[in-house]
Amino acid sequence: MDPMTQSAQISSSQGFADGQNSAAKESKLSVKDLIHWRDPKKSGLVFGLSMLLLLSLAAFSVISVASYLLLALLCVTITFRIYKSVVQAVQKSNEGHPFKTLIDKDVSIPPETFRKHVDASLTYINRALKQMSRLFLVEDLVDSLKLAVVMWLLTYVGAVFNGITILILADILLFAVPPIYEKNKTQIDQYIDLARTQVNTTITKLQEKLPGAVKRSKTE
Repeated sequence: MDPMTQSAQISSSQGFADGQNSAAKESKLSVKDLIHWRDPKKSGLVFGLSMLLLLSLAAFSVISVASYLLLALLCVTITFRIYKSVVQAVQKSNEGHPFKTLIDKDVSIPPETFRKHVDASLTYINRALKQMSRLFLVEDLVDSLKLAVVMWLLTYVGAVFNGITILILADILLFAVPPIYEKNKTQIDQYIDLARTQVNTTITKLQEKLPGAVKRSKTE
């Protein structure tokens, strides 16, 4: 083969691969990009669907919402299947099953992928169990008191809101706070640093007054 032709083929294949990689990167929109509204259409779609799902769960039971969603999906697929069958009968074509490519697609989870996610989840579970043991067995009195205060405040939150309402508020804040913070990052960071300084000063004074409190400075 001519060296010029071979080099041209290599460069074209590399260009095609680079194009595929860039297209794959553009098609993958991370959660961070969604909540920062990098693509308003996709962010709006995800926010609207999540709000619709949460509002449905607030009005109906989980079983009802799941049943309606699956029923709607079945209605769409069955209608499309019948439509394609009628079109093929009228046109006397033999295109086959309209969902053949999806049916032939392998949807099984590889064991390696499953074990990888299980191992990653196990790391977080063990870390959470260790943290819970440290807090509930009062390894650090100040941290355990902070947890008690948070739990006490959550009793009032639970008396006012139910779980679905909290999830709805969390969904709204998840899509509203990041763009607001991005636009006013400097001012918000100043207030956060001021609040963090005040909290650290208060905790330090509390640690000095509490007898038997385990101080991190001794363990570090």
